[in-house]
Amino acid sequence: MPQHVIHSRRILAEKVHEFWVEAPLIARKRKAGQFVIVRMNDRGERIPLTIASGDAERGLIRLIVQEAGKSTIEMGRLQVGDFFLDIAGPLGRPTHIETWGNLIAVAGGVGAAPLLPIVEAARAAGNRVHAIIGARSENLMILAEEYARHCHEVRLCSDDGSVGIKGLVTDCLRQWVSEGVQFNQSLIIGPVIMMRETAKVAKELGIPGQVSLNPIMIDGTGMCGACRVSVNGKTKFACVDGPEFDAWGVNFDELILRNRAYLRQEKIALDTMMDHECKIGLATGVAQ
Repeated sequence: MPQHVIHSRRILAEKVHEFWVEAPLIARKRKAGQFVIVRMNDRGERIPLTIASGDAERGLIRLIVQEAGKSTIEMGRLQVGDFFLDIAGPLGRPTHIETWGNLIAVAGGVGAAPLLPIVEAARAAGNRVHAIIGARSENLMILAEEYARHCHEVRLCSDDGSVGIKGLVTDCLRQWVSEGVQFNQSLIIGPVIMMRETAKVAKELGIPGQVSLNPIMIDGTGMCGACRVSVNGKTKFACVDGPEFDAWGVNFDELILRNRAYLRQEKIALDTMMDHECKIGLATGVAQ
């Protein structure tokens, strides 16, 4: 009997899927900020995913997946009753939560998923939590209603103005501060460039904080060294030292370059998959 059966799934936005998966030990042990590494089958790629939530009583964890390459596209096709071959975790250090006072949580795109459990934990610790959720457009915005339940105030923004304020999360942050709100701490999760620019603005505004990094990762235990990042001039491993680090100290430009290391191989894998499926469709008379 498979150990990691999918109990429910739904589409949160275009190419963004939510799964509640059986993983009772992880559901009992997980803490905000931790992640798992999943494989769909014995030849599958190892994919790191933040634990977006958990239900210890039912033995389930919540995983949110955005289709980006071959493996995550295949993952997006899984249905209730399908299963993951293995799920390793919980991995990484839990988020360090203090009673900071006024907290600003900034999420870009699917970064809203890993940030949500941290927001919940920060509010439970007595912080006054404000959140900015950004997306390219309304149809890509996720979890806004859940943020509204767990935060004292939430502001939405989109590149095209289809939801919330038209502009970037950095625009929204500047506007909020200009209204006289003083933030004591920031938590920033999203695409690397978004985190880099938001961390710059936060530093300019005097708001210390943390970012959750997503470098290339293989084993998740610190052995392979693939996830190394530079923070305040020192080498760290995101899987065991993080995934969260000082927002002002991360060398984002180096991280961007490292994340591009396998773009060619990723494209080949995706093109090969699509070509294979196209040929199968032609052979069976099914239009792709």
